[in-house]
Amino acid sequence: MTGLDSCTWPPAPIRTARLVLRESEARDRAAFVELFASPEVRAYLGGPHPRDELERAVPEVPGRRPGLFVVELDGAMIGTVTLEQRDAERPGRLRREGGCTELGYMFLPETWGSGYATEACAAALDWFAAARPGEPVALCTQIANAPSTRLALKLGFTEVTRFEEFGAEQWLGEWNPVAPRQRCGVRWPGGCAR
Repeated sequence: MTGLDSCTWPPAPIRTARLVLRESEARDRAAFVELFASPEVRAYLGGPHPRDELERAVPEVPGRRPGLFVVELDGAMIGTVTLEQRDAERPGRLRREGGCTELGYMFLPETWGSGYATEACAAALDWFAAARPGEPVALCTQIANAPSTRLALKLGFTEVTRFEEFGAEQWLGEWNPVAPRQRCGVRWPGGCAR
């Protein structure tokens, strides 16, 4: 079993030294639009979406689904971290049968270089390790996205394979938890409903 199918969602907010990971709220809508319209954020994710289309399409409370954490700094959304099921049909696999949980993230460009992505992703991985003990997590990024590859390595992902997808060479890494750890001052409340 993979993903968050047996976990209580949403968990209580996760607090780190500087951030809060929580469920999406209506006040986050403008930041969601900005993330998906940003050429910098979407440079390795298929390109930006037209802002006017996003303004019409993004729901009042965007991103409210299992596995999506809003990352908040000083009361404002600065990005997202996701833990979602990776499509078993896509190239690049951790297991022969395919399918696994994949870590993803997007942060507003003005927050880049401050360690927020590392802190938020580490907190989400620690929560996942407690909710789904022993289950590995994948992270896939374009080779050309050197900052993303560096972040993956910093978080403890190890390279599994490289492959071609979406017209670019991709890097696939695996994170294997041994046990939940305390990193970046994380205090995670709750876990998985059994």
